[in-house]
Amino acid sequence: MTERSAAVPALVVGLGNPGPQYAGNRHNIGAMVLARLAERAGVRLSRHKAGADAATGRIGDHAVVLAVPRSFMNESGRPVAALARFYKVPPAELVVVHDELDLPAGTVRVKQGGGEGGHNGLRSISAAVGTRDYLRVRCGIGRPPGRMDPADFVLRDFSATERRELPLLVETAADAVASLLEVGLLETQNRLH
Repeated sequence: MTERSAAVPALVVGLGNPGPQYAGNRHNIGAMVLARLAERAGVRLSRHKAGADAATGRIGDHAVVLAVPRSFMNESGRPVAALARFYKVPPAELVVVHDELDLPAGTVRVKQGGGEGGHNGLRSISAAVGTRDYLRVRCGIGRPPGRMDPADFVLRDFSATERRELPLLVETAADAVASLLEVGLLETQNRLH
């Protein structure tokens, strides 16, 4: 994060697909982390006209807009861009929490900018906000076993073994978001990596 202005909140977005049939999918880890952040902030996400469930609150000393798009993953950009316009949040204050195939399961990493690595949610957001230069909290889900199609893998629920580790992954990712807001990217990377 850059030098923060008290008047400008951070927009923290957790990616996933809407509906109970997707709730336990690997692709929905971003939405799971956002639910935890909302709990920590003592707020309840509710329907916003931008096409997302959103709430304003605080994480530590920082004003935030917490949001989960109501669209499917590959159309996440439209509601994210609409929220950014509504709350006047520049891309430098956007934090996207998402699943990451290229990290071992249970690993959390943070970065700013870069490619989308085939992630359609990130591709949609980059196109809609006009830049790739926003913060990402990458939640590792590992690679699919054998020759399984990655698209099938991300749309499956976490395995029983993974579900035992899931609370730690969610807490670590929520801590990473709080750290980004509190101490910025480099210090958060030093803590996590």
